[in-house]
Amino acid sequence: MFLEALGSAVLGFALAWAAAYRLPHRLPARALVLSTGVAGALFGAFVTHSALGAAGLLVVLLGALVVSAASLSLLLRPAERFRRRSATA
Repeated sequence: MFLEALGSAVLGFALAWAAAYRLPHRLPARALVLSTGVAGALFGAFVTHSALGAAGLLVVLLGALVVSAASLSLLLRPAERFRRRSATA
């Protein structure tokens, strides 16, 4: 259980760092992105472990990765070039 939590936290941090490095113009502050990645991964590991039991470390890490990526995707803002201006502007 400890290895699952530690591995998922490291995996979430790495995913969040990669997202913050590749998309800094579309994400909020780096501290929020990093903490969201880690929290999403820990929550994903908890849900996967609760649902599947002792299914294995790789399955739990895969669940952590999926939930972390989903939570990070909620932080994305639209790109500047796709924003539409209102008729009054």
